[in-house]
Amino acid sequence: MVATSSGTTSTPQLKRSVGRRMLLVFVVGDILGAGIYALTGKVAAEVGGAVWVPFLLAFGLAALTATAYAELVTRYPRAAGAAVYAQRAFGRPFVTFLVAFAVLMSGITSASAAARAFGGDYLAELVTVPTLVAAWAFVLLIAVVNAVGVSESVRVNLVLTAVEVTGLLVILVIGARAFLAGEGDPGRAMTLSTDGPVWMAVLGGTALAFYALLGFEDSVNLAEECRHPRSDFPRALFGGIVIAGVIYLAVAFTTSMLVDTATLAESTGPLLEVVRVAGLVFPPWLFALIALVAVSNTALINMIMASRVVYGMSREGIVPRWLGLVDRRRQTPWVAIAFTTAIALTLVSTGDLSGLADTTVLLLLLVFAVVNVSVLVLRRRPDDRDGTVEGDAHRGFRAPTWAPVLGAVVSLVLASPLTGRSADVYARAGLLLGIGVVLYVLNRVLGGTHRPAPASTDPVGG
Repeated sequence: MVATSSGTTSTPQLKRSVGRRMLLVFVVGDILGAGIYALTGKVAAEVGGAVWVPFLLAFGLAALTATAYAELVTRYPRAAGAAVYAQRAFGRPFVTFLVAFAVLMSGITSASAAARAFGGDYLAELVTVPTLVAAWAFVLLIAVVNAVGVSESVRVNLVLTAVEVTGLLVILVIGARAFLAGEGDPGRAMTLSTDGPVWMAVLGGTALAFYALLGFEDSVNLAEECRHPRSDFPRALFGGIVIAGVIYLAVAFTTSMLVDTATLAESTGPLLEVVRVAGLVFPPWLFALIALVAVSNTALINMIMASRVVYGMSREGIVPRWLGLVDRRRQTPWVAIAFTTAIALTLVSTGDLSGLADTTVLLLLLVFAVVNVSVLVLRRRPDDRDGTVEGDAHRGFRAPTWAPVLGAVVSLVLASPLTGRSADVYARAGLLLGIGVVLYVLNRVLGGTHRPAPASTDPVGG
């Protein structure tokens, strides 16, 4: 996804080639994906027909945390994201490591959730394969592609985004046609129906729906490749969240209007149910293919990211060096790929779609709480910022103080048991972070140091 300049300096810099429009497309494309295609029915199981309510609340939380990211990325326009902000704010290497490892593991759990979604109803529309077998094959195929070498770019993301958006537009067209024809039940989409307290069901649904809005935080990793990060990034970030949020709300309303709640709750391919009730307006098998592309894109990007983060940590001496071994022929980090794939296979075998998605959300909610607090801490040191990017004279975005405060509080509330989250989700997240702690301690015992790799080291291919 990144490119180095062709200069002759010993430490090449990333090429600043991403403009505001392309950054906007990247943000939208990073948000759209497996979440809305797979989890609408699981949210319906929590709140009934008013599926759009948790999505609206999740959209609000994303906007709050986005203000913190917008301020920090314009203050430190660097690619490492939350880990950089935590290090700048607290100066504790172990805290920084935990933040980075939580982001890493959230990528693996997200890919695992996507694998379970891939092996569900969308694939069943085309071929009959046991869900676990399909999910395992899916993870292994991604590992093979990852090991061979994937040249990921923003332009490739543009193509994949077009496919994902096409599927969602099909749903919206079906919904508009049905609404104008007087079909469906709009009243159902306005009904909250739960077995317990409504507020707890809405909190639980919001925590789950938030999975569909994840991805906006990944865009900070393009900060070093933006032409004018301090002026362009906030606009692209908020614009992308608004566009994705509006699409999601419309899709959620349409889905509930046309499909009864019980059917949605049982489906791992909820949008396919919409296409089915629409008759021959759009072939279900073709929509299933589009959905599988969206799910695959989410998983592939996350697994590429995860393996490269492990590789990068090994180069920095944060985790054992052997995790960064590179295949001489393919120039890909084969040990890191094997490590992340083994974790994904284990997660796919032991967790279901909603549980894995909820684990992803839990890990990132903790990261978001740290990011929101980091803003408040760093405001006490106004001169602590990176130099001005050439051609970008803007000083940067400043969030209203209440936004990161509320963002931190809401993140912690949604990460708490108040949402009705099951104990196995907390156990899974704790175990994954525990793996990181073991690696960190093992590295210290074996004499590893936290230092940059030599400047002459070639970047990983892919």
